[in-house]
Amino acid sequence: MTREPTDPRPVSARTARAYSSGHGRHGTITGTASVSAARAVPSPEPESPTRASPEAGAVRDLPAEDLLEVRTIVRRVIGSRVRDRHLVDDLVQETLTRVLASWERIDPATLVPYAITTARNVVASTWRQVDTTERNLHRIVDLLPVERPEDVVLDRESSGAVAHALTRLSDRERDALLAHDVEGRDLASLARDLHTSSGALAAQLKRTRARLRVEFLLAMDQSQPPTSSCRPVLLALSGGDRRRQLELDVAGHLLGCTYCTELGQPLAGRSRGDGSTRIAVATDGDVVLARQTGRALAADLGFGATDGTVIATAISEVTRNIVKFAGTGEVLVRRVDEPARCGLRVVARDAGPGIPDVEQALVDGHTTYGGLGLGLPGCRRLMDDFEITSAPGRGTTITMAKWRSTGRTSG
Repeated sequence: MTREPTDPRPVSARTARAYSSGHGRHGTITGTASVSAARAVPSPEPESPTRASPEAGAVRDLPAEDLLEVRTIVRRVIGSRVRDRHLVDDLVQETLTRVLASWERIDPATLVPYAITTARNVVASTWRQVDTTERNLHRIVDLLPVERPEDVVLDRESSGAVAHALTRLSDRERDALLAHDVEGRDLASLARDLHTSSGALAAQLKRTRARLRVEFLLAMDQSQPPTSSCRPVLLALSGGDRRRQLELDVAGHLLGCTYCTELGQPLAGRSRGDGSTRIAVATDGDVVLARQTGRALAADLGFGATDGTVIATAISEVTRNIVKFAGTGEVLVRRVDEPARCGLRVVARDAGPGIPDVEQALVDGHTTYGGLGLGLPGCRRLMDDFEITSAPGRGTTITMAKWRSTGRTSG
């Protein structure tokens, strides 16, 4: 990567403050980051995947009618005890996950009583957690005034970081950026003065802002990237350049580089352009967020309540595996449209220890952690398409999809 020469002229703190204050606290430098909608980057093509694509809608030994009936009863039981609608949804999902895990071991005649008992236990466990939290709330009350002296220091640090970042730009880049973003020059007149077209200037400004965001974050962190690949990766994320992200294998780099994963969080939300949602996974709360995202997208795509539950359950299982075995990873959820059908595709990947024997992991009855989970075989039965790529020491990537016929034809 060719680095622009450092401008020897000092950049005044006044100019830095003007640029920073004119665009919010961090404004166009850091952008807006969101855990539920972080930027997705496509994964590289799997080397030797194990595929399993049962017929669409085939969920073996899981009658849709029974699942819908149980879901209705469970929601009624939990809804009579919990008022928060969002909490009800979470508890219903948790209950159904446990019921589905034990489906083949339950006598059909006792299915409903088993589901009711499980729902009551889930609610009781939740109330115990809530009670513990409320009893300890007094220990975390913030008694500091709203206007804190620390804010002044932070503002100074922010202005200093902006000033340093501006020095990393070329004269042409910096002058054009300040003229447009600080002085308010319109694009057309500025382009004429610089003897270029409005389109070319707009593209230049976009690249300049992307670089400025990266330099700002590096200055705030007061660190240097640990590898030569880090800065190009951060620039590709900041600019939302999907072609460049593919060339650099940004997805693989982020899974293996903690520095870029943490520093790139404010940048990741800017690089989405395909309607997909990326959820960074590290805690149980991320498991809940991932399944809620999948269930919401399923509803938007017109999937029924039963299919929505099935999709959320499969997402919960693969996401829990990431938390338990790899520690960190990501889940990508996106819509897929084809001539006669539409669907939802989920990619869950990590850079953990990998699976030594993929074929064994897909044998019915095998669960990855011996608990109540469905295991990978259960996920394969629930989804229409299922593919896994894994090797010891190289992490795991699971791709699965659920389809719905749209009745359209390509003719």
